[in-house]
Amino acid sequence: MVTLEEINTTIVSCSKCPRLSAYINDVSQRKVKRYRNWTYWGKPVPSFGDPEAKLVIVGLAPAAHGGNRTGRMFTGDRSGQWLFRALYEIGFSNKNESISRDDGVQVRGVYITAVVHCAPPKNKPLKEEVNKCSTYLKEELELLKRARVYLTLGSVAFSNTTKILGVKGKFYHGAKYSVGERLIIASYHPSAQNTNTGKLTWNMWISLFMEIKSILDKT
Repeated sequence: MVTLEEINTTIVSCSKCPRLSAYINDVSQRKVKRYRNWTYWGKPVPSFGDPEAKLVIVGLAPAAHGGNRTGRMFTGDRSGQWLFRALYEIGFSNKNESISRDDGVQVRGVYITAVVHCAPPKNKPLKEEVNKCSTYLKEELELLKRARVYLTLGSVAFSNTTKILGVKGKFYHGAKYSVGERLIIASYHPSAQNTNTGKLTWNMWISLFMEIKSILDKT
């Protein structure tokens, strides 16, 4: 049987989507001024976390100058700041910020993945790209047997996770759907588009994590 480590190795070397491969390579060469001294990762970004995780977090895709630069999911961008601050406050991470692959961040009981592992132009992967890449997510969810809560960030993550797990439901912030003894929870994505406009507030966000911790403490 394939392992999570083997899936991640396959992800990093994946070239199924020519448009995305070309885009992440171009971004890595052009960079942006504030990161001009960085050597960009510039490859599909592997998943990250604890193989025995009870909480699985599913995002949309790495950011062009976040995960595509650092090589770790939710690392080096605004969304990652919100995620790791929450994980730290709830006790799932040893640090409140994830900056680079070698910053010493460790998560406990959490596995972080995404529907798409390459940064897409304008943060919008094509349907065919989602379909190709979500096969990795399906394999991961099958292997993460201790998972009790799937936190899906944004409608694309929600729709693909529910599809894989055979659940029908409507996306809205805080929505919950049971999968046997497990639970799918939907949240707005902590992107700047949502946090800067107040669509997702810090109280909304951290309250969700507190609720998740309460659920997991009972399992």
